[in-house]
Formats: sequence, structure tokens, C-alpha cells
Amino acid sequence: MAFNPHLEVVLAAIIWGSTGAFVKYLDLPPTTMSFFRLAIPSIILFFFLSTKKVFLFKGNNKLILFASSLNVVRMFLYFTGFSLASIANAVIIWFTFPIFVLLIEITILKEKISKRQSLLILIAFLGIIFMYIDKNLSFSSNDFIGMSAMLFASMMNAILIIIYKKVSNKYSKAELIFYQNIIGAFIFLPFIFFMTPLPSISQIGVATIYAILIGVVGFGLFFSALKRIKASVASYLSYIEVLSAITIAIILFNENLTWNIIIGGILIIVSAALLETKKDNQNVKTSTKEELGSYI
Repeated sequence: MAFNPHLEVVLAAIIWGSTGAFVKYLDLPPTTMSFFRLAIPSIILFFFLSTKKVFLFKGNNKLILFASSLNVVRMFLYFTGFSLASIANAVIIWFTFPIFVLLIEITILKEKISKRQSLLILIAFLGIIFMYIDKNLSFSSNDFIGMSAMLFASMMNAILIIIYKKVSNKYSKAELIFYQNIIGAFIFLPFIFFMTPLPSISQIGVATIYAILIGVVGFGLFFSALKRIKASVASYLSYIEVLSAITIAIILFNENLTWNIIIGGILIIVSAALLETKKDNQNVKTSTKEELGSYI
């Protein structure tokens, strides 16, 4: 018997929120974390698609493979962000990506923008400013480098969302996830042997569990729920990921939430969530989470 679909999204969001904890616990280089995150789902999906007799790399796949190449950069920046910044700072900055999606649609795709959207974008960027208030704006500060890496990862994520929107009707969700991961899996493979420290047997085991939880279980729950509830509802519930990540950070890593993190986080998350409403996204039929095909 299937779970309640709302509960499935909540469970998926909680699982996604564990990323920072896995990164901090494993303490492996971003390249190593990227390899496990991309390679394990690629292997699982390859065998899954093979059983379905899906012929991969058929036809013109230039755009989707270009997106997969961009995902290499995104993943490296993403794990760099979690490695150097606090979990709370990293996950809040990551959730600026809906704002960047809208900015791309406005500047490049020439979508119309309402006054409400303009205000929400300004509020979101005000939130980013609050997040940086107490930071030493120097490349000697790990928190500053980590947050900046995550901000660029969020921008890259916005670009990928736009690309996946364009090609989503040509591929199944399983194919989208496979293509998204496959190039990075090969590119990051050599770093396993040349980056130090080399992962231990236990680290390999935990990293594999992480990749399966995020890339397979989390998305299995999320896409199962999408069959029975509106994408907009699933998108809103998925913001529980932020609460999950911050709760884990406080309990397991004794992170403190300063006043500027709280204010900045509220401004960013609320603005991003409101930008995903039907009124503000009347030209977009599905949520950014659904169109992405694969979350981190």
C-alpha cells in the first residue's frame, strides 16, 4: 500500500536535507563526493533502463549532454559549498535558485515580469545581503568561499532547470536523471585515485548509502507523490528540506543561527516560495523541482 503522497514529499525533503550532514561527516574532497553522488545513481539507472529496453544515447542528445557537462561544475560547487560553509548558510543560499530561474526567463527568454515578481526578487537579494553581513569578505574565510560557491551552484542550477524544461518532453524522468549524472561520473572518477585523502572502506560505504538515499530513494518518493498531488503542492512541501538541514545542523554539529541568518533565510525562502505560486508562474506548467528531473 502506497504512503500518503504528502508524507512521501516530506520524507523526501528530510532525506535531501541530510546532504550537509553527510558531507561534514565524511569530510572528503568535493570531487570525491561528486563522484559518488553521480556514479551510483548512474549505475542503478543504467541497469534499470536496460531492463526496460531503453536505448540510451539514441538520436541527437547534444543539449542534454551539454547540460550533463554543466552539472559537473554545479556538483563541484555544491559540495564545495557544504564543505566550507555552515550547513545552514549553504542550504539557504542554495534555495535562491528559483530567483535565478526567473531572472533567466526575464533577461534571456524575454518573459514578462510583474511588479510583485520584481519586489520578490529584490526581497530575495536583500536576504542574500543579510546572509553575508557578519562574514569576512575575504578568500581567507571558508564560510565566505563556501557560501559564494553555493551561490554560483544555485545559478548553475537555474541554467540547468531551463535546459531540462526544453528537453523534458523527449526523455523520461529516469533518462533525464541518468543523462544528468553520467558525464560527471566519468569526469570525477580519476579524482578518486589522485585526491587525498583516499576514501576508506567505511567512507565508501557511507558515501554509497548517501548517493542511494538522495538519488534513488528521495526521488522515488518525490516522483511517486507527484502522480497523486499537484506539482505546486509538492514543491511547497519540499521546502521542508531547509528546516530538515538546519535542524540536523543544530543537533549534530552545534551550529548557531545568528540574527542575520534567520532574517536572511526567511527573506530568501519566502520570496522563492512565493515566486513558485501559480499566479507568479502562469507561463510555467510545472514546478522547478519537477522540471529539474533530479535534485542534488
